[in-house]
Amino acid sequence: MSNDIFVWIEQANGQADSISWETLGAARKIAGDLGGKVAAVVVGEAVGDLPQQAFQYGADTVYVADDTTLKHFRLEPYGALIAKLAQEQQPAAILLGASNAGLELSAYVAAKLGVGLAADGIDLSVEGGALQVTRPVLVGNVMAKVVFGPARPQIASLRRRVFPVPAPDAGRSGEIIKLAPVLSEAEIATKVEGIEAAASQVSLTDAKIIVSGGRGVGGPEGFAPVKALAEALGGAMGASRAAVDAGWVPYAHQVGQTGKTVQPDLYIACGISGAIQHLAGMKTSKLIVAINKDAEAPIFKYAHYGIVGDLFQYVPALAEEFKKRLGKS
Repeated sequence: MSNDIFVWIEQANGQADSISWETLGAARKIAGDLGGKVAAVVVGEAVGDLPQQAFQYGADTVYVADDTTLKHFRLEPYGALIAKLAQEQQPAAILLGASNAGLELSAYVAAKLGVGLAADGIDLSVEGGALQVTRPVLVGNVMAKVVFGPARPQIASLRRRVFPVPAPDAGRSGEIIKLAPVLSEAEIATKVEGIEAAASQVSLTDAKIIVSGGRGVGGPEGFAPVKALAEALGGAMGASRAAVDAGWVPYAHQVGQTGKTVQPDLYIACGISGAIQHLAGMKTSKLIVAINKDAEAPIFKYAHYGIVGDLFQYVPALAEEFKKRLGKS
């Protein structure tokens, strides 16, 4: 068994998801404590210069599986390949970004190998040669430290926008090792018939700024000023579960325990009371601003700044002021 750390590089059409570079940077920081090296695992079709990018962001070795059966993310072929690689190379740990695909893949591989999994980590350390992963539980009110036992590899997924993307070093290089797919197309139950692109908008999970509306906006039309403020700031529009359940906005905008978990630099909550399930999805935002008529709304307990007042007065005024200051008028 080695002391190396494997990092799955999530990609689509040859473009890496930034969460992969965040995860690679986290692996780089603890590699010395484990006494091993960092290996990136790139899986897909026509992956282009992703292996070279992986070296630049901190990988010492890159395993590459490039095949038509791996063009789109599918759990069966990806999981089988990574599990087989882990059995052959016996790394000390496997790290993945806690994206939808990463959460699914990490659980699959952990179950297949019969080893432990720490999901949605926000901190990572090494003690006594074993990983320790800190993750929020109970709506972020408690931080649990997950300590791995003797089984290897240790598998963990890391939350988006918690670990910084390392500065790329164009001078780094290393060994590229090619892998063959484990499953043939005939052995893969899941088929991809096509990909439908979503409407062009800022992704909630990637957004540095999110402006969300809740029950307090009063109806579908109440999201107009919320959307305008988000656009003025170059951010994404979010929503509470109450607003989504009422049919005012699509589920894709939902932030919370049953929606997206986000950690932007700035989160503006408009007409959101602060129900526990909503807090679970945004409580760890770096800066929270709440706008609500109810001074007793729970959201104010977690907000760094608050405005007690009518959102329909303050949100449009903020949008106009930001447009002026950002030269968008």
